[in-house]
Amino acid sequence: MSSVRGTKQHSANFRLRILFFVVALFAPAAVLAHTIAGTDANYVQAIDGPAIAPFLYLGAKHMVTGYDHLLYLFAVVFLLSRPLQVLQLVSLFALGHSITLLSGVLFKLQVNPFLIDAIIGFSIVYKTFENMGGFDTLSRWHPNTKLAVFVFGLFHGLGLATKLQAFELSPNGLIVNILSFNVGVEIGQLLALAAILLVLTVWRTRTNDFQQAFKINTVLMAGGFLLSFYQLSAYFLDTPY
Repeated sequence: MSSVRGTKQHSANFRLRILFFVVALFAPAAVLAHTIAGTDANYVQAIDGPAIAPFLYLGAKHMVTGYDHLLYLFAVVFLLSRPLQVLQLVSLFALGHSITLLSGVLFKLQVNPFLIDAIIGFSIVYKTFENMGGFDTLSRWHPNTKLAVFVFGLFHGLGLATKLQAFELSPNGLIVNILSFNVGVEIGQLLALAAILLVLTVWRTRTNDFQQAFKINTVLMAGGFLLSFYQLSAYFLDTPY
């Protein structure tokens, strides 16, 4: 009997550790607007000509440290168990943010970075609400998940574009550099996706409990709300970006 109780206690502790890991990994930085800063910013503005490797690195680094993108990616794949499903949704997300990242910088689309990042925060809220069955309780109509992931991917790409638009980028080699940055973003996304899928695989193997799933999505949703609130507050207060 004591052995059974010990096993149950161990299982409960493991679930709590998984939940804490998710909270510690994502929630604290959800309200921070990530950008290219410091030595990276100085280097970007000093580049004159094609620089494939540096922009690959910057793109990958920006995605891996972009907590808003990671929160959304985590929410997108949370319920997916088949590789084809993961491939479809992640590809649609990648296509969406690639389109607006490239067009936003190359065609100088002017968008307010605070509002775009607020929408990105809302994308996390939207997807976690869907994960928790929120749309099923509201009505029989259910939004198209693939379309939503693609559309929100467009906004995520605009968010990436605003980070680069903050700098005076040299027109010499601009296309090559932006394409390299975009490829770097995709590399960073694949690295992040691998880590996320590993965590989810371990969690599903050990528990895959509905209540724990609900709690994790609640944490992700809270991160989305915090990010949106932070960005909207900055927008209305006209805080320098």
